[in-house]
Amino acid sequence: MFKLSNYNYSTQRKIIIAAFSAIPMILLITFSYLPVFNMFKYSFTDWNGYSKHMDYVGFQNYKRIFSEPEYFAVFKVSLYYFFATFVQMGLALYFATILSFSTRFKNFFKGVLFFPYMLNGVAIGFIFLFFFRPDGTLDTLLNALGLGHYIQLWLGNPNIINYSLAGASVWRYMGFNFIIFLGAISSIDRDVYEAADIDGANRWHQFRHIILPSIGKIVQLNIILAVSGAISAFDIPYIMVGGSNGSETFVIQTIDLAFKYSKLGLASAMAVILLFIVVIVTAAQRMLVKEEK
Repeated sequence: MFKLSNYNYSTQRKIIIAAFSAIPMILLITFSYLPVFNMFKYSFTDWNGYSKHMDYVGFQNYKRIFSEPEYFAVFKVSLYYFFATFVQMGLALYFATILSFSTRFKNFFKGVLFFPYMLNGVAIGFIFLFFFRPDGTLDTLLNALGLGHYIQLWLGNPNIINYSLAGASVWRYMGFNFIIFLGAISSIDRDVYEAADIDGANRWHQFRHIILPSIGKIVQLNIILAVSGAISAFDIPYIMVGGSNGSETFVIQTIDLAFKYSKLGLASAMAVILLFIVVIVTAAQRMLVKEEK
């Protein structure tokens, strides 16, 4: 009787687990795996997004992306955001290191640095539109410092517009990296710092030999996020200039192709390329970590 009851309990337990797991799995397949599968399928067609018929074109969409300058140029734009993320990470690590030690008004500066990340992307876009506009905040500051001859059309000159937009992106997302670095640094045992002080190590030595090795995995994670974020930059350039004047990014171009020009097949191919880039970067990072181990 005991064995039978135990068997019934085990069976009921498995049924309950399966029942509770079924709904999340159905939602995951419906809203994640199925759209990805359709994205791959559409990338080999010339579907316009609304027609009942679609023609198979093979790898023609992928060839167009890598051969025609108007589509390939977005990769160059992504480089501005990619290199800007290293500036962003450097500043975030610098401030996180300083504020991890005893500093006056430490909590105030933490709030100041993290506050931009809490703002809505639309609000930030309008803030920097006012900042970069002619006779705006930046031009006023340059004139006040006697540097008026450096004033440019910050959002009107195709040669510098991406520097301006990448700078706005640095200001917005530095707080996110700052909090991650600060949390990782705060987890280091204080006894290690005390031992380093006894041995005569200064702050630079502590950063180089204690902090940096201890947060190596966090730095690697942020690099992955930096690569994917650089390629998928969207809100700042779209809100501020609509991707015009040479600032069109990978995501903006994909959205325009799909919804503005009704080239959903070509847009799907670009989305597939973005997915593969992120996967390759993630795999490369894991290989480097294994080699280090």
